[in-house]
Amino acid sequence: MIYLWIVLGYLAMLMGISIFKSFAVKNQSDFMVAGRSVSTPKLVGTLLCTWMGSGSLLAGAGLAANVGFSALWMAAGAWIGIIIVFFLAARVRRIAEFTVPDILELRYNKYARILGTIVIIIAYTTIVGYQFRAGGFVLDLVAGIPEWQGVLLTAGFIVIFTAFAGMMSIVSVDIINGAVITLAVIIAAPLVFFHIGGAEHLTATLDSSHFAIFGDNNFFWAMGIFLPPFFLLLGESNMYQKFFSAKNEKSAKNSVLLWVIGTIIVETALASLAIFAFSHFNSLPELADTFLSSGDRERIILHTARYSTEVGLPLWVGLLLFCASVAIITSTGNSFLLTPSTNITRDIYQRFISPSADYKKVVLFQRIMVILLGVLAYFILTQFQTILAMALTAYTMVGAGLTPALLAAFLWKRVTVAGGVASIATGMGVTLIITIANSILTSLYGYQLLNEQYIILPAAIASILALIIVSLSTEPDPKSKYQRFYTKEASLAKAIEEVKNPEE
Repeated sequence: MIYLWIVLGYLAMLMGISIFKSFAVKNQSDFMVAGRSVSTPKLVGTLLCTWMGSGSLLAGAGLAANVGFSALWMAAGAWIGIIIVFFLAARVRRIAEFTVPDILELRYNKYARILGTIVIIIAYTTIVGYQFRAGGFVLDLVAGIPEWQGVLLTAGFIVIFTAFAGMMSIVSVDIINGAVITLAVIIAAPLVFFHIGGAEHLTATLDSSHFAIFGDNNFFWAMGIFLPPFFLLLGESNMYQKFFSAKNEKSAKNSVLLWVIGTIIVETALASLAIFAFSHFNSLPELADTFLSSGDRERIILHTARYSTEVGLPLWVGLLLFCASVAIITSTGNSFLLTPSTNITRDIYQRFISPSADYKKVVLFQRIMVILLGVLAYFILTQFQTILAMALTAYTMVGAGLTPALLAAFLWKRVTVAGGVASIATGMGVTLIITIANSILTSLYGYQLLNEQYIILPAAIASILALIIVSLSTEPDPKSKYQRFYTKEASLAKAIEEVKNPEE
């Protein structure tokens, strides 16, 4: 029962902070971007927590248990993406909008905004869905609650938490969550390693492929798991929204440098912990038969926390790991639920339905959207068999649908309105077509058109080709259309006016 009480206590603390912060929400800016006042430490914490979701805790850990250290190709996609983002962070903050579709309409047009919003809704509710499933895993382990009931309880908590204070609550609790996640994995990984007998035990119990650079696979396979997180990271709306929340450009840029260091440390430790624990449990038939079948290895970190004494962890470390798991699930669920609700509110409701709505109506509408998107996320999670499949599909949707057009806005002056819109539509369309075909073929014949990890290849290539070919086939956009993306602070005000009044 101690596991259950610790989990409940941690959740109660997070909810208490969210309720307290709800009283500080005075306007739309507070709810969507925390009043644009987030300091570097808080920004680092919330960026780390947002990225370290169930995709890492379950999908990444399960992949590491299956294939070994070559699973880090998936994490490396994010690392390289963050390094590239370092050079964009200050420019993104300088623009000071609310959402990625804001950027898309600013550089392209309203159709780019609408398509971008659809991409984010589909992808981010999918990500939220597997946070719900992960919460069901946790409650099943700590309290024997049936998984489907645990999923509903987790969904209810994440929806209510997010609806209270939006970004104000998220950035406040994520600095705590980030500290808990980091401490738990960097303490647990070396303790398990030395308890099981170190490298000698690993080599004796694991196949040699667990230590190979591509595992039992090849470079093509590595790129299949590297590219989805890489392209996702470069177009990740949560990240851009949190840059908009930074108090200034310097805070946005400094946070990225610390974020990449933290992500490399935590994801490497998490994958290592999964491999060390799998090595141990795999040598104990009485436990291995219980939960280490190939389809159930995504829960390896959770089982390490639950059976902490079996892998040489003190009870308090196991409890800390459970808290870290709760932190990972809730923080990612909150952020990925807030972003699409912000997109619908800002990019549909305010832009096309009620431009003059006051902030109370806007915040109320967004809270309603949080609830409805939570319901949609629950429906989507029922359409997939594994969290890894959900993660790779969501990553591809953003990576192919948003990233090429979004990066082109900042990096290629020759991109045109038509090219940007064509890129978004093509990347989203190819991803949807293959995903739907996979679902139909699996249900009817038991096989897929293309494995989820490889969808990024045709989808991203088609999106990039559409961007380039259509842009080069159409007339260049006027300078006023792209000037704001290349303007320093001194002439920013003038650029904004030119964007708003291009006819002048």
